[in-house]
Parts: sequence; C-alpha cells; structure tokens
Amino acid sequence: MYRTKRKIKKGPIIAAILIVVIGVGGFFAFKEIRYRMSNTYKLLKIGYNETETNILIEKYDKEKLKELIQDKTLDSNIPKLLQQKYYLEKNLDRYLTYLKDNPEVSVKDAVSLVNVNRDRDFYEDMQETDTSKGDLMLVNKYYKLTKDFKLDDIVPISNQFAYEDNEIRKHVYERYRSMWNAAKEEGLLLIVNSSYRDYETQDAVWKDYAEANGEEWADNKAARAGSSEHETGLALDIVTNNVIMNEFENTEEFKWLQDNAYKYGFILRYPKGKENITGYEYESWHYRYVGEEVAKEIHDLDITFDEYYAYYLDK
Repeated sequence: MYRTKRKIKKGPIIAAILIVVIGVGGFFAFKEIRYRMSNTYKLLKIGYNETETNILIEKYDKEKLKELIQDKTLDSNIPKLLQQKYYLEKNLDRYLTYLKDNPEVSVKDAVSLVNVNRDRDFYEDMQETDTSKGDLMLVNKYYKLTKDFKLDDIVPISNQFAYEDNEIRKHVYERYRSMWNAAKEEGLLLIVNSSYRDYETQDAVWKDYAEANGEEWADNKAARAGSSEHETGLALDIVTNNVIMNEFENTEEFKWLQDNAYKYGFILRYPKGKENITGYEYESWHYRYVGEEVAKEIHDLDITFDEYYAYYLDK
C-alpha cells in the first residue's frame, strides 16, 4: 500500500518568515530611533567626539545635558573643564569667558584663576569677609573686613619671641610659641617682625607706600585697609636674627618652617610661583594661622589658602 505525500503549504511559512523579518526590522528600527533620540547621538551630532561625549554624559545631570544640547554650540573646553579637580559648576561661564579672552592659558590654570576671582579686577565689587569662619576667614583683594571689625583677644608678644610692639590673637600666640620652642630645640631662632595691625595702622602703611611710589606699586607691596591678613590677628611675619625680609628664604629657619609650620597650624601664605593666584609678590616670611587640620591639607595638596577657600569652604 502506498502512502500519498503531503504537500507543504508555503503560505504559512512565508507569512512566518515575513513576521520574523518585520519583527527583526522593527526591532532594529526602534533601536535606531531610540539611539537618535539619545543624548549620545545628539552630542556627537553637535560635533563632540566619543571621549568628550562620554565625559559630558558622566559628569552632567539630565538638565545640564538638555541645556547643552539645546544650545547646539560645540565647545571642546567644556569636557576638559569637567575633568579638572577643582572645577566648580557655578563658575562654568566664567571659565569659558576667561579661556576665550586668554587662549594662552591652560584649562587647569583657568580653573585655578577664576576660582580665586582673578578674572576680575582687584578691589572692584569687593565682598564683605565672612568672619563667622573664624580662623578660616578669607581676607584679600576681593574680600574685606569692615572698618569696625574688632578683636577682643589680642595679646602682646614677648620680646623673647618677637621684636618690640608686636601683638597677636591669644590662641595663635600659643601655637607660635610651641613652634618657636620646637625650632629652638634644633638650634634655630624664629623672630616675629610684624603681626596684628588694626584698620587705621594698615591704612597708614598703604598710604605711605602709595605716596612714595604710587598706588600700583603700593598694591603689590601691601594690602589696602580692610584687605590685610594682619588685621585678622592670624598673620605673622617671621624672620630670624640679622636677616631682612627678602633674605629669609636662604636661612635654615625658613627651610625648617617649610617642613614643620603646618604641624602647628601655620601656612606660608604667599608662596613663590603663586603670585597670580594670591595677588601678592612672594613673601617667604608671611605665615598665616589656619589650624592644624587645614594647614596639613593645604600642605599636602600644595595649594594656596585662596584656592582651598574657593573649593572647600565656599563651593
């Protein structure tokens, strides 16, 4: 007995194949549509490369990405800025403006300079110093003390530790004496040459410089009244016996302070090579009390107090 062969119906097979093809095609089409709607695609379309796009997506939240995409303007400095250790989002527009006006400046330096307000003129639109920060208050050519700022814990410094007529805040004096004794144990002598000045005294110092050599020269040598760290009672000019200011960096005492001052809460306030950050010429003798914890951080990070304040205290 012979069996008859069943005929395979092609219709359902073709339909099944079509369904698969349409399904696969739809899947890839949907995937493509989703990709074209993604931030990655839109950023690449603007002109950012793959690396820059990944940085922007990693560092920016949805709202910032939306703003950037809507602007549709390529700026390759933005991803570079986002990678900087001390980048502050609030300063982005100022960074970009500064880089545009100063193309020779690196992105890293632009961040440092803008953070400490160096994109603005000295003594212009000054802010009042936040004295509530205590030992960490910032006083410079952008932040000033009011004329009526007074301290009630100023004490005289013994002639054992300083030249005559020097005063400082009590707790700073105690830490300075500890530092002085530690230096003495190694056969070194520290001497305070200048310390606390009130508003009127600082005003007289600056005016004497200005009358002798002009305001620009005076601004490089001294702070205007209200803008001097000496008015905070936290700053000491330290030298050693028979050494004038500019020669102090050549002494063993200076070398010792570089390695040890931070252990007692003091930092070199105006370091060499940081003049454009601090706004002052290098002063190997000017030390500022900020407390042991912060002094160690600044020492380890190798930054100025201006930079530390901008990123860690005022951000």
